Amino acid sequence: MPGQPGVAVSAPPAISTQNLTKRYGALCALDSLNLELAAGDVFGFIGPNGAGKSTTMKILAGLLEPSSGSAMVMGKAVAGNGDFVRRQVGYMPDFIGVYEDLKVSEYLEFFASAYAIPRKQRKSTVEQVLELTDLKYKRDALVDSLSRGMTQRLSLARVLIHDPPVLLLDEPASGLDPRARIEIRELLKELQRLGKTILISSHILSELGEFCNKLGIIERGKMIVQGTVEELMDRARAHPIISVTIMGDAERAIGVLKSDGRVDRAELAAPVPGSMPAPGTTTLSVVLHDPDQHHGFLAERLVAGGISIDSIHPEKLKLEDVFLRLTKGMVQ
Repeated sequence: MPGQPGVAVSAPPAISTQNLTKRYGALCALDSLNLELAAGDVFGFIGPNGAGKSTTMKILAGLLEPSSGSAMVMGKAVAGNGDFVRRQVGYMPDFIGVYEDLKVSEYLEFFASAYAIPRKQRKSTVEQVLELTDLKYKRDALVDSLSRGMTQRLSLARVLIHDPPVLLLDEPASGLDPRARIEIRELLKELQRLGKTILISSHILSELGEFCNKLGIIERGKMIVQGTVEELMDRARAHPIISVTIMGDAERAIGVLKSDGRVDRAELAAPVPGSMPAPGTTTLSVVLHDPDQHHGFLAERLVAGGISIDSIHPEKLKLEDVFLRLTKGMVQ
């Protein structure tokens, strides 16, 4: 019973959806999405444009009504609880509108007022979010003069102005140069350390894997797979790829490996951008029939075939590899 001494009451999920569906006529933009995030989770939402990521976030933010199903934030239904949801959620779209003739500080003070932050606290609140987002030196700059990277930081500052526990971030690194992406990534890590629950969509998959504790892949409105980074890696690793670097005749080495019934495929490895192979070496990609088979026999076969070996090791999957494998139906 709630409130009974000695009985622990578990906290409600920070975000929860059940069979969440959104249709536009014959088009199903979101198809029976089930998602549950605990407080402090950082969930990376992966999928191509039009997959349903933005639709999900808009429903959770109370900006879009679902066709069916339910969505909850911090234990309350989004439908019918608009004021509550607006206090609990900070929603950052991929682009914000331009506010001409407003300074950065004025822009944030406007939203502080909109969230009913008392007048006496507004200045200190604005200073805090400017400090957190490293925008203090831009406080007097006009909003429409900011670079894309600075605009994204300002958008993050805006969603943090009322200190919501849940953040919905739609492509926060979209269109940024490498330096700005790194700065946004470090800011997101700081928000993670502050205990925010974050639902973030992005096409920069490698960066999601650095700070998300959970990932979900959505395609054509349906969640294909979700889980921890390790769980998704395990599912995509059904047929591990062994990287074999040899010295000598690559075609001969491929022939030797293909003649072994335990080898499913052997071919030249795709070049790695920015990597220079050692002179006289060639790297092969080898896929085994049995995922539980140890790759040690490859060295034996190559040595027996007169092929000199530089190295043999399983390839480390990148998040991009996981996405491609799981969305191509390689894992059922």
